[in-house]
Amino acid sequence: MKLLKRRRNAVSLDGRLEGLAEAADLADGRLDADAVAGARSVVSRAGVRRSLSIDHTAVALAGATGSGKSSLFNLLSGTALATVGVTRPTTSTAQAALWRSAGSGPLLDWLDIPRRHEVSPAGAWSGPETPAGRGAAVASGRGARAGDDAGGPEGRGAAVVPGLDGWTEGDAAGLILLDLPDHDSIESAHRLEVDRLVELVDLLVWVLDPQKYADAAVHERYLRPLARHRDVMVVVLNQVDRLTPAAAERCLKDLRRLLDEDGLAGVPLVGVSARTGAGLPELGSLLASRVADRRSWAARLAADVGTAADALVRASSGMGALTAGSGPGAGAAPGAGARSGSDAVATVAAPEVSVDGLAGPLTDALSEAAGVPTVVEAVAKAHRHRSVAATGWPLTRWIRRFRPDPLRRLRLSTPGARSSGGPVGRTSIPVTTVVQRSRMDTAIREAAGAASAGLPAPWAAAVRQAARSHGDELEDGLDRAVAATSLGPVRRPMWWRVAGLAQWAVFAAMLAGALWLIGLLGMDYLRLPQPYLPTAGELPWPTLLLTGGILLGLLIALLSRVAAWLGGRRRARGAARALRASIGQVARELVLDPVAGELSRYRRFTEAVTVARNGDGG
Repeated sequence: MKLLKRRRNAVSLDGRLEGLAEAADLADGRLDADAVAGARSVVSRAGVRRSLSIDHTAVALAGATGSGKSSLFNLLSGTALATVGVTRPTTSTAQAALWRSAGSGPLLDWLDIPRRHEVSPAGAWSGPETPAGRGAAVASGRGARAGDDAGGPEGRGAAVVPGLDGWTEGDAAGLILLDLPDHDSIESAHRLEVDRLVELVDLLVWVLDPQKYADAAVHERYLRPLARHRDVMVVVLNQVDRLTPAAAERCLKDLRRLLDEDGLAGVPLVGVSARTGAGLPELGSLLASRVADRRSWAARLAADVGTAADALVRASSGMGALTAGSGPGAGAAPGAGARSGSDAVATVAAPEVSVDGLAGPLTDALSEAAGVPTVVEAVAKAHRHRSVAATGWPLTRWIRRFRPDPLRRLRLSTPGARSSGGPVGRTSIPVTTVVQRSRMDTAIREAAGAASAGLPAPWAAAVRQAARSHGDELEDGLDRAVAATSLGPVRRPMWWRVAGLAQWAVFAAMLAGALWLIGLLGMDYLRLPQPYLPTAGELPWPTLLLTGGILLGLLIALLSRVAAWLGGRRRARGAARALRASIGQVARELVLDPVAGELSRYRRFTEAVTVARNGDGG
């Protein structure tokens, strides 16, 4: 397979097509559908053309009504196949004249050219000696008519018509010369046929005339949008015999100026006369060199790739397609083909934004919407609640059992239950308020705006859409994240057990003192002899045990509350960090990762479309 390489560091035609295909896939759903479809059509068309004969070059003569392209076709082919007219369209369907037609059948089938005529080398064009009054060498009527009805050159009964002898057999070998309908025909079918073939042929020869060479129809509809195709384009100013030499020179200079304005600087411009044969040797030599080179097909595909890539860049920049015309290549920038990718509409590099830098404000807003402050406060209260239940005064701690646990009230499971791997249910955290939801939406918009700053409008819109693509899942995701977050260690603090044992010890002492005193009161009531009563100093032991147990129990409970308050604060801070990490993970998965994906998609798009446009990696 032949590949088109323009510079030492150039990317091959295959590489440019791959870049265009990747750019189209990445742009799908983000950019204008017509631009994406056009790029994919080019890739598909290139795949077909490269599989067909590269030893044949399809050259199309295109022009307006009365430009003389059919006369030029007859003269170059040495036939009278094309009907010549001046004031009305006479060519309704394209027809082909072939030199060395072997192997051209599939290519002509793809071009959908039913009328095919093989030109014999013995009758190739002979130049100015053609009789002026006839305007073209006339083939035998029998040969021309047979060609009209022939199916094709390969086993399809193609007629062989005698040509002239200006071209040697080797000069035109592989040439497929097409005569197209008029591009300005009053018949819409004719115009559609021209548009179809202009997109397919390997080499375009635009035949203009002195009266309508500046017509906006051809410049805005065809020449300007096809500016990237200057390497596969020839412009012919026909009928120069109707002008004086000075007038012909002025027309050629003015036409050159118009072509330069269309971005077609360097396109060959030839003044010819189909009646006198003036300029035909130059045109014939030019066509022969292009056919012999066997590279027009690749240059045409490379130009198609560049034009389609330009259309993607224009869609990406928000400029849209050209509105001046609707013909082939109408989506390209004016003159885009005559300039490199960096000189035309430039792609905008993706901003170097780290989504990690956007996580802070977004996580704050999502944390508030998820009820994290409520949960953190509940963690502190739950720790104090459980601490009092474990270390409080035995006479009063049972009252705690009638108070609901703050975390269980929110339906937040204990760390032990959470680590069991069971399903995570919904919590009873208060629903998100309107203010919280508004802050959350604002934070998402601001994160998307910061990430898309500097991007072209279509891609910025895609980033904003990506940021909100999981909006329906966000609240449920936040609730599940809170419910699944471990809010503290599984094991109870050791000091709870120590304080609890101390409480029971002093409670036992208090109870012993109380029972001792009750026994003494009973003996005194029954007038029994009083037993020996030990004392601690002057304070009896029963009284010391009772009062000391009460005071020590209250002191331990008070100290335990202080420790529980401090522990609650510590656990609340730990829970806040854990919840913030969980909320941050949700923010990343549902907001920031889609944003990062769109930014990565745009970076890959710019790289791929740059390769497709410029044919290099830089």
